Amino acid sequence: MNSFAVFVPLLGLVGLGIAFTIFRRIAVLPGGEGRVAEIASMIHSGAMVFMRREMRLIAGFTVVVGICLLFKDPWESLAFFLGALCSSVAGFIGMFSATRVNVRTALAASERGAGAALSTAFFGGSIMGLTVASMGLVGVGGLFVFFGETAEEIHIIHGFAMGASLVAIFYRIGGGIFTKAADVGADLVGKVESGIPEDDPRNPGVIADNVGDNVGDVAGMGSDLFESYCNAMIASMAIASTLAMAQCEALSTTRAAIIFLPLALASTGLLCSLAGTMLVRLSVNRDPAKALRTGTIGAAVLFVAAAAFVIQGLGVDLNVWYCVLLGSLGGILIGLSTEFYTGGAPMRSISKAALTGVATVLIRGMAVGMVSVAIPLAVVAFVILGTSHFAGLYGVGIGAVGMLATIGITMAIDAYGPIADNAGGIAEMAGMGKQTRSITDKLDEVGNTTAAIGKGFAIGAASLSALAIIAAFINVVKSHNPDFILQLSDPRVLAGIFIGGFVPFVVSSLCLTAVGEAAQEMIEEIRRQFREIPGILEGTGKPDSSACVQIAADAAVKRMIAPAAIAILAPIIVGFSLGATTLGGFLVGALLGCVLLALFMANSGGAWDNAKKYIEHGHHGGKNSDAHRACVVGDTVGDPLKDTSGPSMNILINVMSIISLVIAPLLK
Repeated sequence: MNSFAVFVPLLGLVGLGIAFTIFRRIAVLPGGEGRVAEIASMIHSGAMVFMRREMRLIAGFTVVVGICLLFKDPWESLAFFLGALCSSVAGFIGMFSATRVNVRTALAASERGAGAALSTAFFGGSIMGLTVASMGLVGVGGLFVFFGETAEEIHIIHGFAMGASLVAIFYRIGGGIFTKAADVGADLVGKVESGIPEDDPRNPGVIADNVGDNVGDVAGMGSDLFESYCNAMIASMAIASTLAMAQCEALSTTRAAIIFLPLALASTGLLCSLAGTMLVRLSVNRDPAKALRTGTIGAAVLFVAAAAFVIQGLGVDLNVWYCVLLGSLGGILIGLSTEFYTGGAPMRSISKAALTGVATVLIRGMAVGMVSVAIPLAVVAFVILGTSHFAGLYGVGIGAVGMLATIGITMAIDAYGPIADNAGGIAEMAGMGKQTRSITDKLDEVGNTTAAIGKGFAIGAASLSALAIIAAFINVVKSHNPDFILQLSDPRVLAGIFIGGFVPFVVSSLCLTAVGEAAQEMIEEIRRQFREIPGILEGTGKPDSSACVQIAADAAVKRMIAPAAIAILAPIIVGFSLGATTLGGFLVGALLGCVLLALFMANSGGAWDNAKKYIEHGHHGGKNSDAHRACVVGDTVGDPLKDTSGPSMNILINVMSIISLVIAPLLK
């Protein structure tokens, strides 16, 4: 099987080459001049400043953890460093390209119309999507070529997942704190207190807000999905390597085939993502939402069909294909559910509640967020039952791979959102005219929907990936201790569930506190500039945007350490002090807590955001009405929920699960 495995990292290199080619083609487009070029340069420079500071901190943590792993297994330590490197590179490339494409999207809207702007923004996002998928294949596939024969060798690859997860939690939490500190500060002082429009160049916090869109929603989301993507493959391989011979024979002609299958499916998914990208290109002159949906659904349909041939070609039982189908359908259903709650009737009910003030906006938004968890969790439960019916715990892992295999186009559409948002900001700050702003606003509206769907998809994917890792953890512990079992009647398991259940709440609290404190600093700085810089509100004084970028960067770098440390240390402390049984319960409690909190926060925040935009379109009094001001407050409350604390839950459960898997052979 290793003879075929060589093609996996090679395909990843081809994907990186295509991503580079797309970047080169976009980079030769005009980048603007004068005020337009100046604004774009400020956004790009601000993003680079933050990324350099964040990567220095990540490097320090990576070295410490890598040295600890060195004493356990030098090869696993090497895999860990490779995982951290691949995740860092994927996030950096995506954010670097996004901050170059945003201004070109604005110029395309101004000079060549909506179709050209959509094409530029989407293909800019596809650089991130292809890089994430390709780096996963290069990293996991390359390690598999050398360490893919036995359970002991595959355990080395777990280090790769741990490295990717470690970087992801810093990217996600740090980026989330940065972007929401800037966003909340700019909105409260600019829109609420001073009555100036969003993205107004007089607001010193606007540049930091646009920088935050990139470090949070591009680099952060990219690292989030990258680690879920890699974790799903690695967990499935780990489960396959520890199955009893009878179970292997029931699924396939050889154990090697079911170990290799996740990589084969991920490779097929990359090819289908490229096909979906071409479908979007053929549809750019249609409605943006329809064009993007055509590419996403088209890629998923192609993948499910192609997966049947891949599975049969490897001699794997066709029941495993049903697991792929269920995983893909689950991802689509979770996305549709998220779209309904954040953009349908529930969202409109929040905008109507704004007619009676801020309190009813907040109450209704929380109610929408709470009820929105039902359908996604029911879908995940259905996927778990269905996949385990067809192929046991291995089927659950394959379901997660099926959900994530077309990550190339899923991530492309998600990264499209902040690019379109930045393009609108640049158009507003540079005074590019109402027609240009109208085009970018329409693209941004679609981007808000794709971002909400992407967050729902990321949560579903993270839950299945984490469940697969937990299953692999149980199998690894069993392989070292055949008597190991998790039973609800065992008080150690129950204690672990309760301990795991409160950890997500503690981490969420730390993230929200970080955003609140950083936003206070941002608000004071913006107020100071409005008071002390002559003519700033009249447009004759120049705001000091770099000071706001610096405040957001300092806050993110300082305040992301505590949540990340909890994610890393909690499973180690529980595992070595209370044992594998309690750690198993801990992971179950943490998984449920993370998924519930992530869905509630992401959907309530997304619904508050879209309710504000719904009123801005002329409903319930339109902009600057009392209802609009109430929804601005609701959106401000929801921002750190949907963009900081909520997304951090995806990373939290995966980090704790993969660390548990890595230390599993050492536990009693």
